Order: sequence, then C-alpha cells, then structure tokens
Amino acid sequence: MLFNKERRIKYLGFNDFWFTVIGVLILSIITNYLFNNPSERKSIELIFIGWITSLFFTICDWFIIRFILIFLRKKYPNFKDDLKRITLLFFAIISVILFVDFTGGFLFSKFFSFLGFHSTHIIELKILLPIILITIMTMAIYEAVYYYIRLKKSIKEEEQAKRVIVQTQLDALRNQAQPHFLFNSLNTLRDIIDQNSKEDAKIFVDKLSDVYRFILQSGNVNLTSLREELRFAQAYIHIQSERFGDNLKLNWHIPETALDAMIAPMSLQLLLENAIKHNVISKRKPLVIQVEAKNNQLIVQNKVELKSTKIPSTKVGLKNIQKRYALVSNKSPKIKNDGNLFTVSLPLLKITDQNKNYASTDY
Repeated sequence: MLFNKERRIKYLGFNDFWFTVIGVLILSIITNYLFNNPSERKSIELIFIGWITSLFFTICDWFIIRFILIFLRKKYPNFKDDLKRITLLFFAIISVILFVDFTGGFLFSKFFSFLGFHSTHIIELKILLPIILITIMTMAIYEAVYYYIRLKKSIKEEEQAKRVIVQTQLDALRNQAQPHFLFNSLNTLRDIIDQNSKEDAKIFVDKLSDVYRFILQSGNVNLTSLREELRFAQAYIHIQSERFGDNLKLNWHIPETALDAMIAPMSLQLLLENAIKHNVISKRKPLVIQVEAKNNQLIVQNKVELKSTKIPSTKVGLKNIQKRYALVSNKSPKIKNDGNLFTVSLPLLKITDQNKNYASTDY
C-alpha cells in the first residue's frame, strides 16, 4: 500500500506520498518542540536525538492511524456510514497517540538512561492534546479529499445512469412513432389500391420508401434540423395527396433563417398525420393546414372539422412529442384547441438547449 500508487489513489482518493513525507516532517518538528525541555536543546547532539525520537513517534502515529483510516473506508464505504466511520476514526486517533506516546516515551527514557543520557522527555496529557488536535486536522484533510472524490464520482455515475434512462426512453418513443406511421401509411396504400391504378400504387410505394429512408437515417438522433424535417414532412404530404388530391392543402410559411433550428424528428409529421386522421377532408370541406415558423416556434394549425364517424383518439402522437421534448430540453410544446382551431406550437431548439444530464455524461 505504501509503495503502490494505484492502491493509494483507490483507498485515499489521491497519491499521498509527498503529503505523508511533508506532514511527518512538520509534525515531528512540532512534537519535538512541545515534548522537549529547553535544557535538552543546549547542544546539537541533544536536539538531534530529540528530533529523532519525535520523528519515530510521528511515523508510528501517522502510519498506524493511516492504516486504521483505510481499514474503516473498506469496512464502511457508503455515504450513510460516514458518521460512524469518522467517529471511530476520531477515537482511534486519540487511542493510538496516547498508547504510542506514553508507551514509546517510557521505553525511550529507559533506553537513553541505559546509554547514559539523562533525558527529561516529558509525556503529559496537556502536551499530547495539541498533538491530537494537529493529527485530527491532518486526518480531516484526508477525509475532505476522500469525500470530494466520492461525491464527484457519485454525481458522474448518477448522470451516466440518467443518460442511459433518457436514451432508453427516447429509443422507446422513437420506435413507437415508426409503427404508428407505418400502420397509417399501409391503410392509405390499401385505399389507393382500391381506388386508383396500379401505377399510382407503385409511385406511392416509391415515395413511402423515400420516407422510410429518412426515418432510418434519423433513427439515431434525438434532434434534427427543421430543414430535414420539412423535407420529410413534405414527402409525407405528397404521399397523402395521392389519396386526397386538392382536398388536402398545406400552406408553408418558413423563413430561410429558421431552417437550421432543431426539432424532435418526426414531430411535424405526427402533427400532420393527426390532422388528417381526425378531420373531414372533402371537396366541400377541404383540410387546410398552416405551417409557420416565428418567434422560435413552429406553429401547426388547422380548422377543426371532426369526422362524423369519430375515430377514437389514443393521443399517441401528441404524447410522444411532449415526452420527447421533455427528455431532451426544458422547453415543451403548447397545444391549444378552442373548438374552432387546433394549434400546436413546437419549440425550435438549439443544440445548447438540450438538457445537460442528457447531453453530457461529464456534467
């Protein structure tokens, strides 16, 4: 442990080699000053012997307490056990210093007396008290670093877990939208086959393949440019026009400056699909859908002309869009239905608008 850098970092949170060297030297000097009487500092020889004695005590105290500190961290690694672990360490510091200094002081006095040195090395509780306090403060540095490293690691792991959850949810929503679109497209294809020539059905299938090519290309992204989304939506409307002809009208009001803004993929297409699904589309009552970009919003609006044979609404499309926006940003779509007009406003985003816990695991 002492010479293994990786293990030191693992259990202490940092490489404490120089911290140990400098800390031991400083504490040994302080200890030597506190323990020795002025009479023992009259010669270089006595000063050196006193310092060597203090250095020995300091090394023993430091490494025994350090060993206990590592043992307690292995035994109580969780945040909830911090109070118990620090309390035990506090009592261990006091016990080790009292034992090492009283026992060592007694043995050293006998040893130096045997060598002919008349040491008056004092071991008193009032002198040990500042040593205990200094040692506690030193170990507090270990604890502060350890707590910071664990907290940083915990936050990173939590953010990584959030990112995995968010990505899973986004994948589920994205996969949910695709079968929903396919189901409605196949129904449209069936109507074309019943009502139109085979050539029209072939053209429809070609357009449908173009649409699914876009879906596959954007399948791994959670935001796409408005430019790409419009291209996809217009291809989808072309497919629907095969069925409804001039009874389905789209008014596009998209300035060039808005085309590089970002939205959730397929969100515009889902809104167009909902409008077509729930409203009357006939020569007498054509469905006119307004698509406009302004004030950092993509606004999709149509007049409400519900079908007489009302189709049960699962609201899968709207819920899907709302959830996807909630997962990737702090901005949410606005939905308004006053009985006459149905309006949905999709926020136009920037890459920087993405939630940080999704956009970066290093947050």
